Amino acid sequence: MAADRTANGAAASGETLDFEAQARRSGWRTIRRVAPYLWPADQPWVKQRVCLALLALIISKLIAVSTPIVYKWAVDALAGEGVAPLALGAIGLTVAYGIARLMTIGFQQLRDAVFARVGQRALRMLALETFKHIHQLSMRYHITRRTGGLSRIIERGVKGVDFLLRFLLFSIGPLVLELLMIAVIFVVLFDVSYMAVVAVTIGLYIWFTFRVTEWRVKLRRQMNDQDTDANQKAIDSLLNYETVKYFGAEQWEAVRYDRAMEGYEAAALKTNYSLAFLNFGQAFLITSGLVVVMVLAAIGVQNGDLTVGDFVMVNAYMIQITMPLNFLGTVYREIRQALIDMGEMFELLEQPADVEDAADAKPLEVSGGRIEFDNVQFGYDPARQILKGITINAEPGQTVAIVGSTGSGKSTIGRLLFRFYDVGGGALRIDGQDVRHVTQDSLHAAIGVVPQDTVLFNDTIRYNIAYGRPDADEDEIIAAAQAAQIHDLIANLPGGYDTQVGERGLKLSGGEKQRVGIARTFLKNPSILLLDEATSALDSETEQDIKEALSAAGRGRTVLTIAHRLSTIAEADQIIVLERGEIVETGTHEALLVNNGRYAQLWHRQQSEA
Repeated sequence: MAADRTANGAAASGETLDFEAQARRSGWRTIRRVAPYLWPADQPWVKQRVCLALLALIISKLIAVSTPIVYKWAVDALAGEGVAPLALGAIGLTVAYGIARLMTIGFQQLRDAVFARVGQRALRMLALETFKHIHQLSMRYHITRRTGGLSRIIERGVKGVDFLLRFLLFSIGPLVLELLMIAVIFVVLFDVSYMAVVAVTIGLYIWFTFRVTEWRVKLRRQMNDQDTDANQKAIDSLLNYETVKYFGAEQWEAVRYDRAMEGYEAAALKTNYSLAFLNFGQAFLITSGLVVVMVLAAIGVQNGDLTVGDFVMVNAYMIQITMPLNFLGTVYREIRQALIDMGEMFELLEQPADVEDAADAKPLEVSGGRIEFDNVQFGYDPARQILKGITINAEPGQTVAIVGSTGSGKSTIGRLLFRFYDVGGGALRIDGQDVRHVTQDSLHAAIGVVPQDTVLFNDTIRYNIAYGRPDADEDEIIAAAQAAQIHDLIANLPGGYDTQVGERGLKLSGGEKQRVGIARTFLKNPSILLLDEATSALDSETEQDIKEALSAAGRGRTVLTIAHRLSTIAEADQIIVLERGEIVETGTHEALLVNNGRYAQLWHRQQSEA
């Protein structure tokens, strides 16, 4: 039993050491990632501001260290134990003391003001880099991550950078500089024993602070995880507000959220208890060192070796040391937490995209819009193939429809065309160019997509339509809305095109959202049109109007339409029938009905349901 406990203890100790070593490596890696934002090679003004801020910092510390000496002179002058320098009396020295303190604060504020622009620029650049990188990550990543957790990681990471830039540069460095200066003064003006006591006190204080803080970091990480989980559940529930109402699940959602918050509460309590222990331990060490030094000074005064002014000066220096050391405890804890938060964000930045432009990728050149799926194979999971060697040729100007039962792979074809994923086997070409060898920007610009579920931004109708081409003028926006059969509806709204659509477009009906999405694609004016159940949210009358508009928009373009309602694709030039990732039939509507195969079964079933 004892051997087991020893072995388990050794294992636990090894795991702790591994965790601490990993945390330190992660911290240094994070600092190295932040450094270029403080010293960019292509921005000399940033370097100038950093240097000026450091100069102001050094001057403020020199004045701060000199201030207790002026204080000593003033006290000695009042006690009649010394000669005031420069023939200044007690009043003059007191005024000089006040000026010195004011200059210390003044240079500190100058330092902060000079560095503020550097910090804000770094914050903005890092936030922009993170935002752009998230948009570059692949669909596979986004569908496996929760938006709430992702946004919280970014929020904490950016705040961590802000804290690190302000405190790492202007707290740790200045503290070390100030401690060295005071140590030299103690050796020169007093005795090495004073410096020894201060050195031991500071050493014990730093050791205790770092050890306890490393323990608290693990607790804080658990608290962060619980906070992220609760935030995810809250956002997920609010985004699905209608579903919660439909199923009367308000109480269930409240219980689910409360369980997550219960875990956060327990982790937060542990964090608070450990903070109380840390604060008391720091106070004990600092107070012990202060008392020992003050006793040494008091003995010196009693023996006549020191003046009252010396006693006061020693006390002033110890208080001057105590304040930044107390600050060090807070700063170190926050820096460690900031490094953890930033580490999560930098891990996000280092997350590679599944789909990236090839090194020699060229812009897509669309001459006719011929789409070719050549023996394409694909699976979201390698163990489960979705498409099993399909071959589709859509000639320029043709409308090719893809139909099939749920799960047959219809929508996957659209995602591959837009290159949300790369094919697992075979090739996908547009006008003979493999989409893996062209830039994603040019590919996306050439394809217009009307999805099954149009999601709108929480902005105006005008903004959402103009999203297809932000530089479009008012006439072009109105023309796109007219083509999508929604202009009259918009014109009758109190706000017209300035009407707010609400989050995800919830203030509009499903059909209205769909028509705004169609107008947005019309405005983009792409060479290739991908319609993914584009009329699924429309009533029969509106569907017919939209069919005519989509037909007009498809003239001269290659149209790939993914449909569930077979009535919407009866006039397609070619219909592809998919089942379980394989093509089972190909032909026109009439030919497939005559063939009396799978398409005919689906057609007759839908007609009977209608």
